[in-house]
Amino acid sequence: MKINIIYLNKNKNKNKKSYLRFFISLFAIFGFSLFINQVTAAPNLEALTLTNNLNGTQTYSVTLQVLVMMTLISFIPAIIMMMTSFTRIFIVLAILRQAIGLPQVPTNRIIIGIAIFMSIFIMMPVITQINETALTPFLEEKMEFSEAINKAKEPLSGFMLNQIRANDLALFQRLSGTEAITEPKNLPLAVIIPAFVTSELKTSFQIGFILYIPFLIIDLVIASVLMAMGMMMLSPVVISLPFKVMLFVLVDGWTLVIGTLANSFGV
Repeated sequence: MKINIIYLNKNKNKNKKSYLRFFISLFAIFGFSLFINQVTAAPNLEALTLTNNLNGTQTYSVTLQVLVMMTLISFIPAIIMMMTSFTRIFIVLAILRQAIGLPQVPTNRIIIGIAIFMSIFIMMPVITQINETALTPFLEEKMEFSEAINKAKEPLSGFMLNQIRANDLALFQRLSGTEAITEPKNLPLAVIIPAFVTSELKTSFQIGFILYIPFLIIDLVIASVLMAMGMMMLSPVVISLPFKVMLFVLVDGWTLVIGTLANSFGV
């Protein structure tokens, strides 16, 4: 009897939850349909309007401009990672950390912080140009919103094109079907951005490989010495780690690495 009562109570609870879900879904559908009716009943809603000017340009309403700006702000992390020097710096520092033999030092937060501030330093000329040619005229109402967006894309596209390899750009031109465009600056961002990211990955791994070589030599020398001494049970990493840290400190490694990364972007 107790088992039957428990089973009946469970069925009642399931039925209550099913009814509750049904009524919530019904209210949601009713509210959505009411919203759609209100929007369709007011096609000339002034909050979201697009005006065609006599000179062929288009003017967006303030609400629509704010909506676009908020959307762009939400994409700031993606823009920093995919359209600036952040990717190369972060990957090189992560490879350097592995080469030294300290997978947790410096931590990911420190590496990300270094990469962000280095990216701001490297991208400062581009940021200044965007501010002078696009942001300031738009805030002073001397330029339309769409024109400001186009002006802001030019210096950023120029920076990326300076770092892109020709074969990477040709690959994404072929994949997108834009081979007919001969001027790289006229290419859309949908072609430039993936080509830039691919080139940055190649460059960062090349720099990381070069940084890895001296630490790898130290590991090989320590391992050979230990085997010659018959100390095969002792891990070479334990012995080579202090030597690698000492070598990196003696040659002022952080200054050399950061300076090399900055010079690789033409700074």
